[in-house]
Amino acid sequence: MKLKILIISYGSIGKRHCEVLEALPQIDEICLVTSQNVANKICYKSLEEVSNLDKFDYFVIATPTFLHLQNLKFLDEKVKDKIILCEKPLFEKFYDFTPKNNKIFVGYVLRYHPLLQKLKELLKSEKIFYINASCGQYLPSWRNGDYTKCYSASKEKGGGVLLDLSHELDYTMWLCGKFKSIKSFQDKISNLQITSDDLCLIFGKTNNNVVANISIDYLSHITHRNVRVECEGSTYELDFIKGTLIKQDINRQIFNMPNLAKNEMFLAMHKDVLGEQRYVCGFSEGQDTMDIIDQIQRQNNE
Repeated sequence: MKLKILIISYGSIGKRHCEVLEALPQIDEICLVTSQNVANKICYKSLEEVSNLDKFDYFVIATPTFLHLQNLKFLDEKVKDKIILCEKPLFEKFYDFTPKNNKIFVGYVLRYHPLLQKLKELLKSEKIFYINASCGQYLPSWRNGDYTKCYSASKEKGGGVLLDLSHELDYTMWLCGKFKSIKSFQDKISNLQITSDDLCLIFGKTNNNVVANISIDYLSHITHRNVRVECEGSTYELDFIKGTLIKQDINRQIFNMPNLAKNEMFLAMHKDVLGEQRYVCGFSEGQDTMDIIDQIQRQNNE
């Protein structure tokens, strides 16, 4: 069966989804919701302009975070039994919204890193004590163009390090269970010209009694993304930048994946969403992450 796809918004992430989906053989047609004129694509200026929404099988929401709720509500009212992938995070803050008519997934694409999947597989046979996840990159060197104008810089548009780098929250819970308690520090501590947070420190315990420590920032001039897991008989260390996973016990094993293709994880995610749905983040898991984000936001706005 050939599929028709509607991608909502054609910014950098929307373009990436379009590029990846065009490579899939089961795709018949991709249409866009964008104010741009894109060659060889049917473009609608708004979702409301799409008169035949029901002809689409798969919707990809790639709008800024603060628009996700209205996009999801609109689609869930207008179509039924469709597949919707919403970019992460689900929302800019927690909303009590439950979809009734469609299957909704969240684009936590880091779950498709082969070494993170390998780590998850290896941890199944381990007693986990502690996880330490860290991600940092200097915002002006991360975002192309004027960083002050990108959504990451704007609290109002759903930017900020906590929302931007919520991958770390998602995969920590994916590996170790949902949080049952957290403490946090979230603030803007630098002189970056942004209205959003640039540092977030999270400390907590999951329902599997794993202690978790997460550090995310827009400050680091040494780009890093890594996770270390301490278990009863071994230590695991995954470096996403170098593409290495080390298992240290009485022996030492190293798994390498240094040259991951640019769109490999996105391709794997779309194949999974349209196939077995084995690794993809479900709506309820996305809301679990939003619940933690909400707790952190409330702890630091009191």
